[in-house]
Amino acid sequence: MESVVRDNLENPLDDNTIVSQQLDQMATIGRCEYSKTCQLLISLFDTSASVYQSLMQTSSRPPQELALREGQLTWLVYLIGSVIGGRISHTNADHYDSMDGQLVCRVLQLMNMTDLHLPQHGCEHLDKAFLHFFEKFRMVYVSEVVVQKTSKVYQPLAEQLGINDESMLLNVFVRKIVTNLKCWISSSVITNKTLQLLNDLSVGYSSVRKLVKLNTIQFILENHTPEHFPFLSVTHGNLDTRCRTSFYTALGRLLVVELGDDEDKFSSFIRPMTTAAENIRQMFSQQQMGGMVSEEELRRSLVGLCRDVRGVALAFHSRNTYMLLFDWLALSYPTYIELLQRALTLWYHDPTVTTPVLKLIAELVLNRSQRLLFDVTSPNGVLLFREASKSMVSYGERVLSISDIPPDKVYPLKLKGVAICFNMLKAALCGNYVNFGVLRLYGDTALDKALDMFVKLLVSVPLKNLLDYPKVSQAYYGLLEVLTQDHMDFISGLEPSVFTYLFSSISEGLTGLDNMVCTGCCSTLDHILTFLFKKLSRQKGGMSPSPTTPFLRILDLNPGLLQGMLSSIMNIIMFENYRNQWSMSRPLLGLILLNEEYFKSLRERVIAMQPADRQPAMAQCFDNLMDKVERNLQPRNRDLFTKNMSVFRRDVSVSLRDVAPQTSSQTPTTTTTTTTSDMMV
Repeated sequence: MESVVRDNLENPLDDNTIVSQQLDQMATIGRCEYSKTCQLLISLFDTSASVYQSLMQTSSRPPQELALREGQLTWLVYLIGSVIGGRISHTNADHYDSMDGQLVCRVLQLMNMTDLHLPQHGCEHLDKAFLHFFEKFRMVYVSEVVVQKTSKVYQPLAEQLGINDESMLLNVFVRKIVTNLKCWISSSVITNKTLQLLNDLSVGYSSVRKLVKLNTIQFILENHTPEHFPFLSVTHGNLDTRCRTSFYTALGRLLVVELGDDEDKFSSFIRPMTTAAENIRQMFSQQQMGGMVSEEELRRSLVGLCRDVRGVALAFHSRNTYMLLFDWLALSYPTYIELLQRALTLWYHDPTVTTPVLKLIAELVLNRSQRLLFDVTSPNGVLLFREASKSMVSYGERVLSISDIPPDKVYPLKLKGVAICFNMLKAALCGNYVNFGVLRLYGDTALDKALDMFVKLLVSVPLKNLLDYPKVSQAYYGLLEVLTQDHMDFISGLEPSVFTYLFSSISEGLTGLDNMVCTGCCSTLDHILTFLFKKLSRQKGGMSPSPTTPFLRILDLNPGLLQGMLSSIMNIIMFENYRNQWSMSRPLLGLILLNEEYFKSLRERVIAMQPADRQPAMAQCFDNLMDKVERNLQPRNRDLFTKNMSVFRRDVSVSLRDVAPQTSSQTPTTTTTTTTSDMMV
């Protein structure tokens, strides 16, 4: 650090990647002879801390000397946190815990001293090191066991700092969190890391129950306002507003521990958001009447409210707690929801507004842990779906009107919002709180409008762009899987060009690298093939008229769509190392039954391309694949085919390995008997 400060060199603490790598190594090295490591760390720490304390007590502080001591202490705090974290994979002897306690005491004493000088003087690197130390200590010593033996680490803490148990130490954690959120408003890094620590503490079953008993936590739950936490103020535009979601997710987890059905307690907690919503409503009204309203303040207020409410919604998993939030929205319906709709209308071109608005709506319609359970006479499920549909249509119509988007801006300006809309529609369709048949029975067009907008948004996205962005492709394939499972009547009525796009996207997804996308494509294709097989089976049995839907006509006129799928899946199964055989087997059986003649010709081509002495073995592999498999898609028949396919894949692999030595020993003119997948193209 001396050369860095003296010669004004680049500070290695600025490179988080290198720091993290070095600390990971030190966590292992430092535990090899831990007694010596502790003695060295204590000696170095005491020397630097003593000099630093003397500097902080004087009015004239040489900048270079101060920076040097802060840099040294930063590295030492980092190292102490890492060696304590290294205990996870090493011995847990009690005397080692006592050594950890000695190190912890010194870090906490230093932190108490530096906090006294905030916000007048603070070292960002040093406070980042404190947060790293807290995280490592939490991973080792903040136990999730309800009944536990008191660790020896608390003996030095009790003697020197009066900290006797985990609850008292958690209070130190929380006080540091509050201090950072109050004093480090200028640093988004420290604010985010502090909120991450709060989130980590709020996840544990045991720790969260100890936290809610602390007076500091109760103070936060009762006073989460900009006056007490300046980063919540709309006047501070330098912070990423996503940190507000993290903050309220943690507070929501803490609140639900003792919330139950207490409406008064929830009303008290949600009051700052109620006030914010009312202020936004008044600003919109003034703007509509031509009043002077700061548009930037209005946008920041709206974004902040969306982030806050979404954070609470993320934390409310149970029906009782979530319905308190839902009733808060329902009692003001449609006032607060209309604020979101108006924002999408005004600022559809600004992803800093549309993203939090759409994410909030997507979270509200998500039936996480079956929290959305309405009474049979309640219209709330239908109203909720209507609002989701209205949001998707309103945003979609306007984002489609944006033209000439630069290639490097297509994701933030369009594709990100489209992906959120797809996730929103998927969540609403899977929620099981809307009877969609009733919507059509009574002429409600909410579902039809949402599905039509899905098609418009989809065809506006080139297939290449769809696959280039994982979040977009996962959202699309997830929604497509739901649509083909429960809304095949809609899919079967699509125009030929749209249906061709869907099949092309499925084909690309099957051969993609994303295993989740590939699995979803298999399931989607299976739903389509099952629908088609049932339709054709009923037609042949005289149970239904001839097919008239565009879906069936295009497959009849263009059989190569299904045949190409069959070849692709057979190639993957025979020649590629794909793990999820079960997923591949489901659509494969349907493809074989719908293209029996093509499958026979494909079988013969594969056999013919093998050496003469291996052709009987390959033929037997195909015979075993269809052994005892009947011409239906019943679950029992599917399971038998899946079992056969597993044996088929193994036998083909053995057969092709046996061919390889023979092929390599032949002359170049005879190497046409290869084992590549080109044989089935």
